Amino acid sequence: MCVSIQCRLKSVSVREAALRRVTRKLLRLLDEAGAEVCVALVGDTRMRRLNRTYRNKDRTTDVLAFAYREVKSGVAPLLGDVVISIPVARRQAKACSHSLDEEVLRLLIHGVLHLAGYDHERSRQQARRMQRKETELFETLTPLPALVVEACSLAP
Repeated sequence: MCVSIQCRLKSVSVREAALRRVTRKLLRLLDEAGAEVCVALVGDTRMRRLNRTYRNKDRTTDVLAFAYREVKSGVAPLLGDVVISIPVARRQAKACSHSLDEEVLRLLIHGVLHLAGYDHERSRQQARRMQRKETELFETLTPLPALVVEACSLAP
């Protein structure tokens, strides 16, 4: 199982080993232990560009998932990419009074579920199914280690 992490933001430092471990555990819980996933942490400008290019929505969003295989085929090991906007995650964490790490985990779970074939936009029933699975996975994966550290926390 290969999990790659990409982050080019100066506003956060990624705890790559911790994020990789959490992602691997998430994949095992979804019976996708052999899958390969890339997790990218980006800013609002890049996320807006991706959302505009691939979804025709000219605004930033919290998470995008790019699936590389159909779940039914189960042939290719490359499951896909999950792209998380750290600025949006930061705003959502503040609005919900929880940590940035918690919000990043929630968005990671949401994105990986999309890669695994869950889709809340299909129907209300599918939305409820996905929400239940998100809650179950979140509870299983917490308490969680530090995943990202704000740049201001890194200063001496």
